[in-house]
Amino acid sequence: MLRQAQGRQVRALAEFAAVGGSRRSVTEEVALCFSVSRNQAFLLVETSCALVARLPNTLAALEKGDIDLYKASKVTQLTREVSDEVAAQVDEWLVKRLADRDPTAIRGSVSHAVQKFDPEGYRERAAKKRALRQVSLKHDDETMSTLSGHLPAEVASSIYASLVRTARERRAKDKSRTLEQHRADVFAERLLAEDGRGKPRAHIHVYVDFLTLLGARKDPAFLAGYGPVPDWLVREIASEPDSTWSRLITNPANGQLLEAGADKYRSPASLARLIKARDRECTHPGCHRPAEFSEIGHITGWAHDGKTDHHNCHGACKIHNMLKEEPGWTAEPTGNGGMTITTPTGRTYTAAPEPLHEPRPAEEDDDPPPY
Repeated sequence: MLRQAQGRQVRALAEFAAVGGSRRSVTEEVALCFSVSRNQAFLLVETSCALVARLPNTLAALEKGDIDLYKASKVTQLTREVSDEVAAQVDEWLVKRLADRDPTAIRGSVSHAVQKFDPEGYRERAAKKRALRQVSLKHDDETMSTLSGHLPAEVASSIYASLVRTARERRAKDKSRTLEQHRADVFAERLLAEDGRGKPRAHIHVYVDFLTLLGARKDPAFLAGYGPVPDWLVREIASEPDSTWSRLITNPANGQLLEAGADKYRSPASLARLIKARDRECTHPGCHRPAEFSEIGHITGWAHDGKTDHHNCHGACKIHNMLKEEPGWTAEPTGNGGMTITTPTGRTYTAAPEPLHEPRPAEEDDDPPPY
């Protein structure tokens, strides 16, 4: 029943994509409606459209309940860049190769079929994919993150084999750490070895109460792009002799940074620093790109008499800063970087920067300000 419901959702999303405007607009509205990231929404829309338009047998298997949407997505992912003719051949070849099989097995069958029906196209796409090598960062829980590299298979395999060899050599001499820990430590040390230290340095964007930094409080701090981190980790980072810090003074009554403003289109450096420190991330709901890597945008556009001040300016990644140019999208400032977003279908969503700390009672006003 769940798989059949997913089939109905696929058809509904494909229908919406056909009438909902540009693919960017459709993607952003689905992301807001489903409370998922832009990338998740994009994949959901792309999968739905591909199943309906190009893969009728795979969609039939989903609607019948032989596979779920995750398994169906393995077919759409590997046929995304092939022609309609090749996609039809692959889809037909998979008719009896989907039911009762795990996702990895299905992916292997699809890859085999794509190479079988489109060998030259596969070679050309492989060359293009190798040019798209990249490194990505994904934040996890309890102060951990995943740093991964999208690399040519032989390069990635060589790197991993080298890490394993070195980790085994270290493990033979140091049993206090597991093989996995040694491998991770070697990985980090090699990437940070430009100065021979193997430890984080340079300027890091951490937002922390001054009393927490001193150890008088144990309130969580905020690491840009990650989220809350415990007090002990912040003090550990701050103890590094090469760490540098920016002083950010907040209003104890509401936890927000103090005001700044200007009557110019481009934000002056002082206002830009304040906004990036206040917002920490792109303020669009569901987007967590650190503000230090984002743009300073106007909620109400400059061309529509929008002011360049801390109420009407906010941190926004390039994609969401341009979203207001899409037909049917509007945003109204609510003060101090907050806004109400209206989508082309009339749904509204609110967003506002989180305060840097909880409001402080009056008796704490004499304490040193947070930094």
